Amino acid sequence: MTERTLVLIKPDGIRRRLTGEIIKRLESKGLNILGAKFMLLSEEKAKKHYEVHKDKPFFKDLVGYITSGPIMAIVFEGKNAISVVRILTGATDGSKAAPGTIRGDYSISIDRNIIHASDSEESFKHEFPIFFREDEIISSKYGDEDLF
Repeated sequence: MTERTLVLIKPDGIRRRLTGEIIKRLESKGLNILGAKFMLLSEEKAKKHYEVHKDKPFFKDLVGYITSGPIMAIVFEGKNAISVVRILTGATDGSKAAPGTIRGDYSISIDRNIIHASDSEESFKHEFPIFFREDEIISSKYGDEDLF
């Protein structure tokens, strides 16, 4: 099933110049980029993004971290995009993520873990409007979709 998912390359991923590598891995798997933005996330938008964690003791740290520097927000589309991206991303705690995953190769902690990826269709529907307007998404066929 063709799906859309949101990926955020977090401030540590940007600072470490991993943006190109992350995009390459996801595109090489057969996912299409529909929209991308380099941005500084406001505290208000960060709180909305992480509102599911608002009552947890680490909420303030999450908001502080995601607003500490620029991020790259990307919408990908492809067959089973949500689960495919989650597998490529690896476990949330980089020290427990499998080698070959983005976090397994580039992160050793839970609090600086390089990347965010929507974990469900519901999460995508909540997250997408925080970062994009519908008119900022460009749906296009690459011509190789049948290869993946």
